[in-house]
Amino acid sequence: MPREDGKRNFALRDADGSENSVYSGNTPRQAALKAARRLHPAPSEEAVDDHAELRLREKGTDRVHVYHGWAWTEEKPDDGPDWMPDSVTRANVSKQGIEHIDE
Repeated sequence: MPREDGKRNFALRDADGSENSVYSGNTPRQAALKAARRLHPAPSEEAVDDHAELRLREKGTDRVHVYHGWAWTEEKPDDGPDWMPDSVTRANVSKQGIEHIDE
């Protein structure tokens, strides 16, 4: 169910089907990127060697959006604000498909 601002809620599912975290976004990819930033980051984009599977169930539906996600760290941009840390985490995701759950 979309909210008034158009955002939807997506629950991150573990391998056993439990849902511990909820991410919101206008699209499933936006929520998947938020979840991927919480993965253990590689030291650089070139050093990424493994992808985690992210399974996001859209709240109010039986759809599970499946993504492969990975994260890495980068130096702060030159024009970054003073409050930004010297190292930031970046992430990327690749959609694998949509599944429907039978519960």
